[in-house]
Amino acid sequence: MSELTTPSNTQQNLCRHLVLAAQNTPRNLAVSVQKKTLSGLTYQELTLSELHQKSDDIAYALNKFGLNAGDKAVLMVTPSIAFFNLTFALFKAGIIPILVDPGMGVKNLKQCFEESQPDAFIGIPKAHLARLLFSWGKKSIKHLINVNGPALFGGIQLTQLLKQYPRKTPYTMQLLNAKQLAAILFTSGSTGTPKGVVYSHSMFEAQISVLKNDYHIQPGEADLATFPLFSLFGPALGMASIVPDMDASKPIKANPDYIFAAIEKYKCSNLFVNPALLEVLGQAGQKNNHSLPSLKRVISAGAPATLASIHCFSKMLSSRTEVINSYGATESLPISKIGSQQLLKTTNITEQGGGICVGEAVSDVEINIINITDDKIEQWDEELTLPAFSIGEIVVKGPQVSAAYYHRDQATRLAKIKDGNEIHHRMGDLGYLDDQHKLWMCGRKAHRVSSTHLEKNKHYYSIPCERIFNTHKKVKRSALISVVIDNKVIPAICIEVENESALDKTLLFDELTEIAKQHTQTQGISLFYIHPAFPMDIRHNAKIFREKLALWAQQKI
Repeated sequence: MSELTTPSNTQQNLCRHLVLAAQNTPRNLAVSVQKKTLSGLTYQELTLSELHQKSDDIAYALNKFGLNAGDKAVLMVTPSIAFFNLTFALFKAGIIPILVDPGMGVKNLKQCFEESQPDAFIGIPKAHLARLLFSWGKKSIKHLINVNGPALFGGIQLTQLLKQYPRKTPYTMQLLNAKQLAAILFTSGSTGTPKGVVYSHSMFEAQISVLKNDYHIQPGEADLATFPLFSLFGPALGMASIVPDMDASKPIKANPDYIFAAIEKYKCSNLFVNPALLEVLGQAGQKNNHSLPSLKRVISAGAPATLASIHCFSKMLSSRTEVINSYGATESLPISKIGSQQLLKTTNITEQGGGICVGEAVSDVEINIINITDDKIEQWDEELTLPAFSIGEIVVKGPQVSAAYYHRDQATRLAKIKDGNEIHHRMGDLGYLDDQHKLWMCGRKAHRVSSTHLEKNKHYYSIPCERIFNTHKKVKRSALISVVIDNKVIPAICIEVENESALDKTLLFDELTEIAKQHTQTQGISLFYIHPAFPMDIRHNAKIFREKLALWAQQKI
């Protein structure tokens, strides 16, 4: 057995899992990438042995090219065989990949690169063109590598680099301190400014452990991977990652037929999907009476999936297969989980304003609720915790919780609470724990509304309020916002409906006002606005830009 199978507490590299899998089952499939061509759907495959060898080849060539352990490299490559080879090569060489969401916008991308100060830029030609046009990383980047296309905008093509520096001896993988910087993953920025999350090898190890022990993923499985980062865990778990032909930054645009075809071809047992795509696939499956009998689990993450979309999608699954809703964030993932059978039983509580149940903590994670404050908290104290059923800020601690943001000291101080050698992370989400230690989400802290229009100030929370109003049959979705009238903060609800032209607005608003009076969570809300189409985040299509809605509503006063 390889000496890499059991890392010490101080020296680790997550690629040890790939090395071991390549030794034990070299011919097993590691990756398959689907591509639509004129002749139909094609698949480019890579075995575990091939992924191990090719990533070794690239790691060696990168070192010869001048990149060494501790250097940082932006990786802007679409999901492909090259993406997998390069990512594992960077980890093996101890080079720190900087992973960003291209959907976050040009301005945010430039800021990400200014903060992270990359030494290298590895990307497809389109990414290199954008790098030149928008001066990304101009001051720090010294090495340019082009992938899946010619080096039109400077640097060297990856295939040429491999020819220039062929590996002739075994590559020695870097073993690094478990807490050492392993990667910088930028948050999407859908609920604020993107921040670089510091990932260590021990964080990745903890995530792999959770996927094995809490989600029961086994070697030899096949995963239909719709999110690039999660797809990397496949080979590390001895699970094949099947990548469909889709734009990962816009999953709602994916073609369901391509995804169904890939699942059926490889008898995929796992599907990782965000709520928006879950809804698209569920509707397509219902329309065509489709079934997906090979799936043993479906993991939904990124935002709370609607109960209706879970119910619709579940019709394609066997009676034993559940949609597992996972809660977490880039800074700490996963934190808790709940299966769809249990979740669907909470429908009445959610529709009565009780929040959304996101389940119990996964292994080795501690969840607490503290009073809502925007002030920093330097030291943890058990006295901070609130009792069951008290709404407050969700705070988590565990081995997969990031200790800091990269070069964002103020953000780190506001989000982290020291507890000896450990860290509690403030999620920026509000919720409560029930008497069974299940966590219930009540929305983002930034989205709460503290009104000043009543005799006694009242706090309103987005998820409880919105789910109450969403029970009205004419309401597609709703959003809690605040407006200022006569110097008073007043809660209001923006409404999106299916067919505004055939709507009696006065009647609808009267009915919504009556609904508001029936629930303590919504009492005092009597101001409503119909918006033609909510501004939503690109990736999840579930996160509403309430700040934009608030500005829009304020202009109507």
